[in-house]
Amino acid sequence: MTAGRAVRVMIVEDQALVRSGLATLLGLEEGVEVAGEAADGVEALKIVREVDPDVALVDVRMPRMDGIELIQRLGEERSGVRCVILTTFEDDRYVFEGLAAGAKGYLLKDTPPEDLAAAIRRVHAGQAVLGGEITAKVIEEFGRLSKAPDEKHPGLEAISERELEVLKLVAGGFSNREIARKLFITEGTVKNHVTSVLRKLGLRDRTQAALYASEHGWIDHP
Repeated sequence: MTAGRAVRVMIVEDQALVRSGLATLLGLEEGVEVAGEAADGVEALKIVREVDPDVALVDVRMPRMDGIELIQRLGEERSGVRCVILTTFEDDRYVFEGLAAGAKGYLLKDTPPEDLAAAIRRVHAGQAVLGGEITAKVIEEFGRLSKAPDEKHPGLEAISERELEVLKLVAGGFSNREIARKLFITEGTVKNHVTSVLRKLGLRDRTQAALYASEHGWIDHP
């Protein structure tokens, strides 16, 4: 963060009282500025250019466009915005879908204001933040995927060089559109490669593929 400049935050939350409360609390924290508010993902995409936030606090469940889709869209259209999921839900599906979509943090709404402000500053500085119980979930999933490739995923040797390239980029948080651009192929081809990788490794979804690749040190960073 540039000296003297507060981190600009956009709050995306469908409950007006919660949104207003967050804005009030964050407004009292040093080094944080509430630059804009939106009631859902659709509204957030409309105002993001004007608001120009550094960090977006995003609820998971919202009408019209939920938090997961919004994070994916921001990653494609406004990659400089770092997203933190702030929710009441500890559901594993939301945790891993959010991280796979590109979220840099996942916190619960009962996080104390000073801890939330500190997390916003850390995310803006390029770090990732997870609540304590959520960290445990991620570690548990890493452990579940940590068996040797030939023991748990005998299809690893069948992955082509191109599929491995795609897997590394998925693990790096790139969207299908971004992968297509980097590899000069179509989005449809990217989807086909992802499907093939999941099948060959016996994995359930992109989240597990990303965790598997991370475990093996295959992440490609932007």
